[in-house]
Amino acid sequence: MESTEVETASRRPVAAITPEFKADAPATLARLRAGGPVRRILLGSGLEAWAVLSYAEGRAALTHPHLLKNPEPALQALEAAGFTSHLVGEGFGGSMLFTDPPDHTRLRRLVAPVFSGRRTSLLADRIQAIADELLEAMASRDEVDLMEAYCAPLPMTVICELLGVAAEDRADFRDWSQSLISLPSPEQREKGLRFHRYLAELVERKRAAPSDDLLSDLISQHTREDGRLSHAELIAMAVLLVVAGHDTTVNLLGTAMTALFKQPAQADLLRSRPDLIAGAVEEFLRFDSSVEQSTFRFAAEDLELGGVRIQRGDLVVVYLGEASRDAPQDDDGDPAKLDVTRPQARHLAFGHGIHHCVGAPLARMEAKIAIGSLLRRFPALRPAVPLAEVPWIPSGMMRGPVRLPVRLHD
Repeated sequence: MESTEVETASRRPVAAITPEFKADAPATLARLRAGGPVRRILLGSGLEAWAVLSYAEGRAALTHPHLLKNPEPALQALEAAGFTSHLVGEGFGGSMLFTDPPDHTRLRRLVAPVFSGRRTSLLADRIQAIADELLEAMASRDEVDLMEAYCAPLPMTVICELLGVAAEDRADFRDWSQSLISLPSPEQREKGLRFHRYLAELVERKRAAPSDDLLSDLISQHTREDGRLSHAELIAMAVLLVVAGHDTTVNLLGTAMTALFKQPAQADLLRSRPDLIAGAVEEFLRFDSSVEQSTFRFAAEDLELGGVRIQRGDLVVVYLGEASRDAPQDDDGDPAKLDVTRPQARHLAFGHGIHHCVGAPLARMEAKIAIGSLLRRFPALRPAVPLAEVPWIPSGMMRGPVRLPVRLHD
């Protein structure tokens, strides 16, 4: 990650975050945190924000009563950077991601039961079957792009099956969903609009002919207080479920395997001790979170956080990965190192408070099955290029490799 030091004053950014920072994000964010738990930065979008970098302040920010998702106090700055049209206007607006109670409470109550630990456990056999099919398709090849062949299609297949998206309609989903988490550009906006239009048409098809899937269930949902989901809320929920239910897990698998390639002894340990996989998933989340930063919070009034005065309308971003690496642990190990034996690794990778990731049980299940199955099937698995040459996605929110070329056999 590159950070450009600029003139420091009380509200001037101490660093400008550029898209090139991804490969070295943990080291650069650690240097930034050394100067304090809350620092003023310039995002790649041109927006200025307060970066929350420590575990304690991260938890405090994610539950602060005056740090809200409602962007009204900062609309002028957001519109100048193109964010309101790119995100809110093209599918995310009205979703749980951008709402506060009571709307957030109502929306989350509708979808949370689908992603409960009990319901997710019922998907284990299907997730295993998808993993096995992908691994079998890879087995005859000497070299593959692990992201394209395995890490991306596995969670995409799972979420599309849950939503009831026909197999022939899934080819563009990866590209479309990434457009919504990329820096705004005319090309990305057009992809986002195509994605939005497709999901709007899908909602209408499901409304006319419901089937046994999550989207049909959401269309028919009622709450005693508020009635059914509105049309706009249905589309926003569908967009959120595809992006949050797929991209985060894709990148979790990519960052986890990259970490194991850097420390192959840890991969060998997981092969010999498959009982460690579930705990290792928590360590992967702690060590290098696939969701690098939270969505924006906006100060509804002046407040203090980490010894810093934040003014009404200021943007606040919690760097979930860096805050997780700062989390206190129950062992004496080095937090800068991956340790798949670390007991009950604490982290903020799934957020904290009312916006804690509703799909966390599904992501954990997918990662446990996907990583364990991959390591078992290909004991000689190794990177095909130097890891320093692996490109990282430019999104400010997500962290993961774009491509991960690997060799499968000796």
